Amino acid sequence: MGPRMWQHCALLLSLSLLPVVSGGADSKGVTTSLTTKWASTPLLLEASEFLAEESQEMFWDFVEANQNIKGEHDDTDQAYYDLIVKRASALLSTVQLNMLKFSLSLRAYSATVHSFQQIASNEPPPSGCSAFFNVHGEKSCDTEKLTALMETAAERPKPYLFKSDHRFPGSNPDIPVVILYAEIGSSEFTMFHQLMLSKANKGLATYVLRHYLASPSSRRVYLSGYGVELAIKNQEYKAKDDTQVQGAEVNATLMGENDPVDEVQGFLFGKLKTLYPELKEQLKELRKHLVESTNEMAPLKVWQMQDLSFQTAARILAAPSSDALNVMRDLSQNFPTKARSITKTVVSSEIRKEMEENQKFFKGTLGLQPGDSALFINGLHIDLDTQDIFSVFEVLRSEARVMEGLRSLLIETPFIHDILKLNVQPSDSDYAVDIRNPAVNWINNLETDSRYGSWPYSVQELLRPTFPGVVRQIRKNFHNLVVILDPTHESSAELLNVAEMFYSNNIPLRIGLVFVVSDVDEIDGMEDAGVALLRAFNYITEELDAPAAFDTIISMFNRVPSGGKLSVGDVVKVLEKKFPYVEVGSILGPDSTYDDNRKEGRGYYMQTGVGPLPVVMYNGMPYQREQLDPEELETVTMNKILETTSFYQRAVYMGELATDQDVVDFIMTQPNVVPRINPRILSTARTYLDLSNTNNHFIDQYARFLFLDSREKSTAVANSMNYMTKKGMAPKDHHDDGYIRPVTFWVAGDFDQPSGRQLLYDAIRHMKTSNNVRLGLINNPSDSPSEENSRVARAIWAAMQTQTANNAKNYITKLAKEETAKALETGAEVTQFTVGGMDVALFKSAFEGPKFDFLLSHTVYCRDVLKLGKGQRAVISNGRIIGPLEDGEVFNQDDFLLLESIILKTSGERIKSKVQQFGVEEDRASDLVMKIDSLLSSQPKGEARIEHAFADDQYSAVKIRPTEGDVYFDMVAVVDPVTRDAQKLAPLLLVLKKLVNVNLRVFMNCQSKLSDLPLKSFYRYVLEPEVLFQTDGSFSPGPLAKFLDMPQTPLFTLNLNTPESWMVESVRTRYDLDNIYLEEVDSIVAAEYELEHLLLEGHCFDVSTGQPPRGLQFTLGTPSDPVIVDTIVMANLGYFQLKANPGAWILKLRKGRSDEIYKIYSHDGTDSPADADDLIVVLNNFKSRIIKVKVQKRPEKFSEELLSDGTQENDSGFWESLTRGFTGGVKTEESKQEKDDVINIFSVASGHLYERFLRIMMLSVLKNTKTPVKFWFLKNYLSPAFKEFIPYMAEQYGFQYELVQYKWPRWLHQQTEKQRIIWGYKILFLDVLFPLSVDKFLFVDADQIVRTDLKELRDFDLEGAPYGYTPFCESRREMDGFRFWKSGYWASHLAGRKYHISALYVVDLKKFRKIAAGDRLRGQYQGLSQDPNSLSNLDQDLPNNMIHQVPIKSLPQEWLWCETWCDDNSKKKAKTIDLCNNPQTKEPKLQAAVRIVAEWSDYDQEIKRLQNRVQERGAENHTTQKDKPDDTRIEL
Repeated sequence: MGPRMWQHCALLLSLSLLPVVSGGADSKGVTTSLTTKWASTPLLLEASEFLAEESQEMFWDFVEANQNIKGEHDDTDQAYYDLIVKRASALLSTVQLNMLKFSLSLRAYSATVHSFQQIASNEPPPSGCSAFFNVHGEKSCDTEKLTALMETAAERPKPYLFKSDHRFPGSNPDIPVVILYAEIGSSEFTMFHQLMLSKANKGLATYVLRHYLASPSSRRVYLSGYGVELAIKNQEYKAKDDTQVQGAEVNATLMGENDPVDEVQGFLFGKLKTLYPELKEQLKELRKHLVESTNEMAPLKVWQMQDLSFQTAARILAAPSSDALNVMRDLSQNFPTKARSITKTVVSSEIRKEMEENQKFFKGTLGLQPGDSALFINGLHIDLDTQDIFSVFEVLRSEARVMEGLRSLLIETPFIHDILKLNVQPSDSDYAVDIRNPAVNWINNLETDSRYGSWPYSVQELLRPTFPGVVRQIRKNFHNLVVILDPTHESSAELLNVAEMFYSNNIPLRIGLVFVVSDVDEIDGMEDAGVALLRAFNYITEELDAPAAFDTIISMFNRVPSGGKLSVGDVVKVLEKKFPYVEVGSILGPDSTYDDNRKEGRGYYMQTGVGPLPVVMYNGMPYQREQLDPEELETVTMNKILETTSFYQRAVYMGELATDQDVVDFIMTQPNVVPRINPRILSTARTYLDLSNTNNHFIDQYARFLFLDSREKSTAVANSMNYMTKKGMAPKDHHDDGYIRPVTFWVAGDFDQPSGRQLLYDAIRHMKTSNNVRLGLINNPSDSPSEENSRVARAIWAAMQTQTANNAKNYITKLAKEETAKALETGAEVTQFTVGGMDVALFKSAFEGPKFDFLLSHTVYCRDVLKLGKGQRAVISNGRIIGPLEDGEVFNQDDFLLLESIILKTSGERIKSKVQQFGVEEDRASDLVMKIDSLLSSQPKGEARIEHAFADDQYSAVKIRPTEGDVYFDMVAVVDPVTRDAQKLAPLLLVLKKLVNVNLRVFMNCQSKLSDLPLKSFYRYVLEPEVLFQTDGSFSPGPLAKFLDMPQTPLFTLNLNTPESWMVESVRTRYDLDNIYLEEVDSIVAAEYELEHLLLEGHCFDVSTGQPPRGLQFTLGTPSDPVIVDTIVMANLGYFQLKANPGAWILKLRKGRSDEIYKIYSHDGTDSPADADDLIVVLNNFKSRIIKVKVQKRPEKFSEELLSDGTQENDSGFWESLTRGFTGGVKTEESKQEKDDVINIFSVASGHLYERFLRIMMLSVLKNTKTPVKFWFLKNYLSPAFKEFIPYMAEQYGFQYELVQYKWPRWLHQQTEKQRIIWGYKILFLDVLFPLSVDKFLFVDADQIVRTDLKELRDFDLEGAPYGYTPFCESRREMDGFRFWKSGYWASHLAGRKYHISALYVVDLKKFRKIAAGDRLRGQYQGLSQDPNSLSNLDQDLPNNMIHQVPIKSLPQEWLWCETWCDDNSKKKAKTIDLCNNPQTKEPKLQAAVRIVAEWSDYDQEIKRLQNRVQERGAENHTTQKDKPDDTRIEL
C-alpha cells in the first residue's frame, strides 16, 4: 500500500467518524464593501491618467492610439480591460505595466478622472452636447463655431489652467486656449481631437484636454486599500437591542470556496479537494464539523498565553517559504479562533536565540522594541501608521522609475541596489562665503581687544565641561557675525541694535559691518545719508577706534523714528555734538579723504552674490530672510553659537585645531566655503534632463533627430558630444588619461554673440583649473543658421571633430576671446587663428563642409527639450538645467566652481567611486556618472535610506528570493505576528509579492511573557493586485472583506480602518453593525459603506503674531455655490479640516467677521499662484491633502479679536447658509432673538439599542419642554436606519436637527476601541463641531429620560465657568466600595472637590472658546492618553482631571438621578434619570429601563407605532420614491 493509499484510508476513516450533523445553518459570516459616492469612471480614462504621471508625451501617445475604441473589442468588460492593457503595454515596461494593473485594481485614478468631471459640471456643459469645447469662457459643441470663437478669444480673459491639466505640447503663450471636454475612446472624440490637433500643430491654439462623461455609469467605484476589523465586544453589561431585524439581504456570490490555503485544524481543504474530487460532499461536511469545533473560543489560562507570540512565529517559520505569508495572514487575521491550537506549538531554541540577537540590533539601529514592526522598501522606511496604500504605490512607482532608468543604462542588477543606496539628495548644507576681506569693518577682535583680556586663550577650554546652554567665553574669534547693509534702508537700525546688544553684553561674537553705498564719485556725504554715514564711521575709526565709531553710528540711528530712514541731518547732528571743534563739511563734503572701503563694500557684496540687502552672515553663512526679524536674529545667533561649539570641540579633540592656529583661517578652509553664492544654483527647485536611455542616434542626421522623443533626443545629444578637459580633450577615438571626470558641464548659448562667448570663456577658464570637469557645448543660435551667422559655432565644431585634444582646446579658447570675434566680423578668416600643431587642411575641409545638421539639431533641442528661447544661454551640469539665464545675468568662473563643488559634495564623488567598480572605459564611465547623477537627483527628495546589514535570518525570518536577472525590489519587514500591524502587513506583502519582483525578508520580532490575548479581533485587509472578472467576462463585484466561518457565540462590533483623509459612513444595512450576533443571523451580514468625503486639512497662522487665529472660519465651495462646507481653526497647530470630494474648490475666509478682520497673506500646497486672492484647491487623488495658509489682520482691525465674550449684534448674518452636513431641518438661521430661544441638545449614540434609547430621550425632552428644540447628533457612528427615520420623527414632533461630524485629527493620539473613540467625540472637539452662532448647548446622554423643561438648565447661571456638570450622587451607601474617586489619585487630585458625571452637561460655547478650553483639553489628553492605564472613562476623567485649568460649575444634584449611586428617596425630585451601569448587579440596560422608569415603555411603544406607520408608507411608496420629507439617496 503506497503512502497515497494510506492517506486515502486515513481520510475516509476520519470522514466516517463524523458525527451525524443535521442539515443546520451553513457557514455564517460578515462581508464589507466600500464604494464611492460618485459614478464609476471608465478604466481607459484612469489608465490615461496613470500614463500622464509618467510623462505628458506618453499621455498624448495613449490618447492618439485610443481615440475611438468602440469597435475594437467585443463588449465584455474583460475584453475592454485587455485592450487597455495591450495598448498601454506598447508604452510601458513590464514593471510599469504591473503598476498600471494595480492602479486600476485600486481605482487610484478614479478620483482624478472624477475631479475633471466636477470641473466640467461647474462650467456647466451646454445642453445636448456629449463633448464640448470652451474658448476663453464661450462654450459650444458645434465645430463650425470654433474658428470664430478663437478669433474673438483675445477680448476675453484666459481660462485658469490647473497643474493637473493636460496641455498639448507647444510653446507659444500668446495664442488662445481651447479646452476640450470629452471622453477619450468614445465615437465623438476622434472628430474633436483631430480638429484640436490641426489647430495646435499650426500654432493657432493651446489645446487642453479634460475628461468629461456625458452619461456617467450607474455603477459605483468599489474601493480597496482599507482594513476591516471584527472586534469581540466585552459583554459584561448587555447592550443588545431585542427588536427583530426586518428583512435580511445577502449577496450570495460572495461565498467562494476557492481559497487555496483553506486550512482548518491542519487539514488543507484546498489541496484535498483537488486530490480527491470524488469526496467533495464528505469533505464539505468534515470541514464544517472542524470549523464548528475550533470556533468554540474557550478562554485560555494565563500560563497558556505567555508564549503565544513566539509560538505563532514558529508556526509561520515552519511553513515552506512560498506559503509562509499565507500562514501569517491566516493566523494573525483569525487569531482568536487559532490561539488554542497555537498554544500546542513547540518553539526551538535556535529561533529564540537568533531573535534575541536580532532584537538587540533592531533596538540599537532602528529604535524598535520587541513587538514593534517596520517595513523598508529599498531601504526607505514605510510608516505603517501614517502611510496608506496610495503612498506606498507612489514609493513603488518612483523606485521603479529609478531602477528601470539604471537598467536602461545597462547597469547590472546587483549594482542597481548599491547605486540606489547612495544618498545624493541635494543636502541643505549651508554654504558660506569668505569673510577674510578688507571690505569688512571689524568692530572688535576677541583675540586682541583689552576688554576680553581676562578670558582664557587656549582652545582646550572647549573640552572643559559646563552646564548645557552656557556660551563659553574664550579669547578666540570662533564666532563671527558680518552685517552687510545699506544705511538708508529702514531695517538697518533694528539690525545694528541687535549687533550692539551682542557687543555690549560681552557675547563672544566678533562683529563686522559692510556698508553698501553709492559708488558714484560725484555723490558726496552732504547729499547722500549712506555716504555720510560711511565717511563719519571712517573718520571716527581713524581718530579714536572702531568701537567708538560703532557707538556713534548707533546713536545716529537712534534719532531715526521707527519705520523711517536715516537722513544726512541725523549724521550731521551727532557729529557736531561729539566733535564740536571739527568742520563737518571736511568729513562729509566733496573733499573728504574718508572714502576707505566705499567701492570695496559694494564690490564685496556684488561678488559674493548673497542676495537682496540687508544680509547677516554667521561665519560666512547667510541667514534666511525670515530669521532677520530682531527677536529671531538673537535666538538664531545664540543657537548657532551653541551648535558650532560642538563642531569646534570635535575639531580640537581630533587634533585638527590647535591654540596657535588662526581660527578664522580654519573656518574658511571648510568644504562649505565657496567664493560666491548664487541663489540660482543653490535653489532647491531643480529641473533635470532625463538621460536614462541608451540608443544609437546622433545629431548629424537632423531628419531622424527631429522625430525622436525628448528622452531619445537627450541621449543623441550626449552620444554626439565632444568634451574638453584639463589635460587636453578626449575625443572618442583615443584616450589621453584613464580618469573618470564626475562633473560634466554642457554650456548652451549662441557662440556667435558676445554673451554666449563670455559664458564659454568663463567655463573654459574654470575647466582649466579642475581635473574633475569635462566641458561640452550646445549651440543655440539667435537666428536661423546661415554661413554668416554661425562661423564661430562651425569653427568650434570643426576643431572638435578633427583636431587633437590640446590643440582644439587652445584654438577654441582663442575663438572665445572678444578680439578674435571682432576680427572675424571685419572679414578675417577662421584659419588665421589656428594654433601651432593643428592640421589646418583637415580643419578647413570640415569647416567648409555643406552640412549644418549639428546646428539644426542643437537648435531644435534647445527649443523643445531645454525650453530656451532663441539665443538664450543655459548651463547643464550633470543633467541639471540651470537657466534660461536672463540677458545680462552674471554667471562666471566662480559660479562654475560653486556648481562643481556642490556636485562633488552631494553626488559626483560617490557615484564615481561606484562606477569605477564597473570597469568600463573612462568616456563611458564619465557619461554614466553624469546620467546616474541626473537620474538620482531628479527624484523627489525623500527620507534617507536605511543601510541595513541585518542580523541573522537563518531561523527567525521568512525569506523570499527574487527571480534571477530581473530588477527586483529589496523589502525588509520586521513584525510581531500577533499584532494589528501583522494583520495589515501580511496581506500587503502578499500583494506586493504578486505585483513586483521582490527580495523579501520578514524578521520575527516577538514579545515574551504575554499576560492577555494579544489580538481580540478578526481582521481583513481589502487589496487585490489586479482587476478580477467573473466567468462571463464581466467585472467581479468589487473587492470585499469577507469574514466566513466566524464563531457564532461572541458579540462582534465592526470597524473600518481607512486612510487618514477618508470619511466613510455606513449605508444600506438592516443589521446593527455595533452588535453583530451571528447566532441570530440567517447567513450573511452584508455591511455596505460609502466614501462620503475626502478631507482637505490645513494649518493656519497669523503672520504678524505667528499664532493660530482661533475662531477664524474658512469656507469651501465652487464659483456658483461659494459656501458648501465651512470650518473653524483650532489653536492646536492652527489645524482645520474641510469635507470635500474630488474636483476644484475655492477656499475663502468666511463672509462676516472672519473676512472683515483678516485677509489671506500667503499659502502653500494649493493649486493657485501665490498672489491669487481666491485659493483654488484641486482634490484629484485619494492621498491626504494638507495645505498651509497664512493670514494677516487688516490694518484698520488690528486691535479687534475674532472671539469675544460680549454679545455681537446679529451674529447669525454670516452663518446664513448652515449647510454643515444637513439632512433635514430648517436651513436658514433665525434672527438673534429667536435664535436665543432654541434649545440646542447634543447627543451621541452607536448601535441599535442606544439609538432606541436616543429616540426615547428625544421624546421625553419634547414632551416636557415648551421651547423649540434643535438636536445635534454626531453623524460618524449613526446607523443608516436611524438616519432614514429621523426626518419622519422631526416632521411628526416638530423639532429641528442637524448631523455634525469631525474626523479625529491625525496628530491627536488615536484611540483604537470604538467606545473610547465615541467618548473622545463627547469632549474633545466641542469648539469646532458647532457653528459659531451656537452660544450654548446641553449634552444629554442617549440613555437618559428627561422629566422637566430643559430651558431651566439652559438658562442656569454658570458663574463664569465654561461648563456645568452634575456631581456623582453619594446617597446610596451600599455602593461606597465602588466609588473610586474617594481614594487614591482622585482623592488627592480633587482635594475635596466633587467628581462629576459626564451623562449630562451644559456648555457655554462663547466662554469655552474664549478661554481656549478645547485646546487645553486636547493638550492634556495628548499628554495623558499615551499611557494606556490613564483616562479609563475618557469623557469623564478628562474634564475632572482638568478641573484646576478649566473650572466646572457643579449643577444641583436633582438634575441627574441614577439608581446605582443615588438613594430611592431622592428619585421624587429627579429632573432627569440616567440608566447608569450597575457594577454590583450588572443588570442589562433594557431590563433596568422598564423597571426604573415608569413612562419608558409608553414612550417606547409610541415610537414603535410611528416606525410601523413609516414602514407601511415606505412599502406602499416603494416603487414611486416619493412622500419623504428628506433628500433621501436615490440610487442611479
